[in-house]
Amino acid sequence: MSALTLQSFQEQVSELLLRHRSLLDVLSKNGQSSASVNRAVVKAVTECGCIELHATKQVLEPEMSLEQAKEVVGKHVHGQLCDHCREAISAELGRNLFYMSALCNLLDINMDEVVENESRKCSTLGLFNLS
Repeated sequence: MSALTLQSFQEQVSELLLRHRSLLDVLSKNGQSSASVNRAVVKAVTECGCIELHATKQVLEPEMSLEQAKEVVGKHVHGQLCDHCREAISAELGRNLFYMSALCNLLDINMDEVVENESRKCSTLGLFNLS
């Protein structure tokens, strides 16, 4: 079986999307699915406890090299997702990707091109691509 591409996924979503063909419906479902991703991550911290959040100020000194900065900047997450939380978050990310694809379909935007353009931008701007 060949690897699934964003284009083939986008075509599959187009075939399956019957109920939410309105741009407004898809926008609201996309926002809702994004909030569900956030909620699933929060539940991994607050209900399950498989990961912990230890957020502190990121201290970057002007004289630090990029490599030094990468070493001192933390992700604030301690622990590993349990199988249940990994599955729940992955499912929510999949739903979010579904509605993102639906939005691309409605606006006639190719997801492969979006990824290629963003990758090119990241390659060109590098560290300055922080927005």
